[in-house]
Amino acid sequence: MNTGVISPETRAAALAAMSTGDELDVLVVGAGVVGAGAALDAATRGLAVGLLEARDFASGTSSRSSKLIHGGLRYLEMLDFGLVREALRERGLLLQRLAPHLVRPVPFLYPLQHRAWERFYVGAGVALYDTLALSADGAGLPRHRHLSRGQALKAFPSLRPDSLVGAIRYYDAQVDDARHTMFLVRTAMAHGAHVAARTEVVGFLREGSRVVGVRARDTETGAELEIRARTVINATGVWTGDSQALLAGERGQFTITASKGIHLVVPRDRIAGRTGIILRTATSVLFVIPWERHWIIGTTDTRWDLDKEEPAVSSGDVDYLLDEVNKTLATPLTRDDVQGVYAGLRPLLSAAATGTAKLSREHAVGTPVPGLVVVAGGKYTTYRVMAKDAVDAAARELTSRVPVSCTDQVPLLGAGGFRAAWNRRALLARRAGLHVGKVEHLLRRYGTLIDEVLALIDADPSLGKPLEGAPDYLRAEVLYAVTHEGARHLEDVLVRRTRISFETTDRGVAAARTTAQIVAAHLGWSEAEAEREIAAYRARIDAELAAQQQPDDESADATRREAVPLAA
Repeated sequence: MNTGVISPETRAAALAAMSTGDELDVLVVGAGVVGAGAALDAATRGLAVGLLEARDFASGTSSRSSKLIHGGLRYLEMLDFGLVREALRERGLLLQRLAPHLVRPVPFLYPLQHRAWERFYVGAGVALYDTLALSADGAGLPRHRHLSRGQALKAFPSLRPDSLVGAIRYYDAQVDDARHTMFLVRTAMAHGAHVAARTEVVGFLREGSRVVGVRARDTETGAELEIRARTVINATGVWTGDSQALLAGERGQFTITASKGIHLVVPRDRIAGRTGIILRTATSVLFVIPWERHWIIGTTDTRWDLDKEEPAVSSGDVDYLLDEVNKTLATPLTRDDVQGVYAGLRPLLSAAATGTAKLSREHAVGTPVPGLVVVAGGKYTTYRVMAKDAVDAAARELTSRVPVSCTDQVPLLGAGGFRAAWNRRALLARRAGLHVGKVEHLLRRYGTLIDEVLALIDADPSLGKPLEGAPDYLRAEVLYAVTHEGARHLEDVLVRRTRISFETTDRGVAAARTTAQIVAAHLGWSEAEAEREIAAYRARIDAELAAQQQPDDESADATRREAVPLAA
């Protein structure tokens, strides 16, 4: 079985095939969730496909979301029923068919502060949410339930008793966004796509007005190459404007506004609760989301015009979230409780609105010049629809007939047989000599590809030990990130293949050296190169921490940039 292994060797082979082999049917630029989804969509239609990413898979927005797969309750209030219904259908597909190993249900409480009218108003909205899920074939989660104040406090004891008169419990779903995107990439590769990260597009190839490929640079070696394709899909998210600017003399079709959303990560024992919480704020909503042994608290929604690669979190951002969540907690959180922080940028289609919270989360697809398709906007949950629409547009650029999309029927790698594997987890644990809790952890991260991880442990039993500095992970997982998941740098392993960078109190600094030692030989690092990787990762963390002491976006961004040279 082809499991889409992405290793240093397969990356080199993919670059060679794209630059020296036959012309591609579709070349996708940008390996966030939409680009990865487009590569999978095109590959499963029988097209010859390439996928390029300037940095690491999901290194932008697609690793920095709230990690929810949801319809978006607040969009009902905006009367955007079509967007909600579409998202709920996708939620159902992901839970039941496409990625049951990565996407799982999570209950939420919506605290009520007014006895009669609010319960009726919110209850009607949540009932509509459930109904839309059923009508969109997105069933599979329990329906909502009204709770008294006592029932709500039993489910979430950390709520201040005077902050609510009752609650409504409903269900949505959550996902590790970076892992899900990486699984999309690997599944596309398993279906024949050529895939390469750390390959930056620096220009478009033109024949007359038509785009016929790209000029790219391998950022690992500096080598430049030309890749020819019958059509190119630009799926670069918040970088859409930058990539459109590579079309010399052409005006970009879409204007994207970047909206910054930050999240705090606190240890699970700081808040007592068995569900998530959704809270109203003056401009948007705030989530408190259970995440393994942690809580994720977010998010903000503010315009961002500074560095898009590493949006900085300011002291003001942290204080805002703490102030908002503490309005409802019996024991307020402090800065000392914050273990990790991350920020991402939403690519919003610009419109005449006074704030980014009012800009569209819908998506658009266009063809600004022949041979080039641009897809922009949207939300994580509806990535598959965006990808389908982009490939539909690309297919219209091709002269041959292209089959319709079938990705609603294509489970991701690791999904097939997952529920049976979950039922056998105790047996798997005994055979592997691991605690059943570790096997559950592996199944939720790899699904039925767990066998590939266990094979590494069989070959070297020391890899079955916990990773020093991050004992929630096994040593085998950081090696697997390099040998199977395309990680090229320490940051790739600690920030995206695992979530050590925000799940440990030192943000992964203690785990960095051991991780480097495990992966160095497989990446061809000398001792000096391994030391540079460790120093670069530490510099990244120091830069983040320094930025978080600054009062506003501008000073936080400037502080982070000053510390960037070593971390870049």
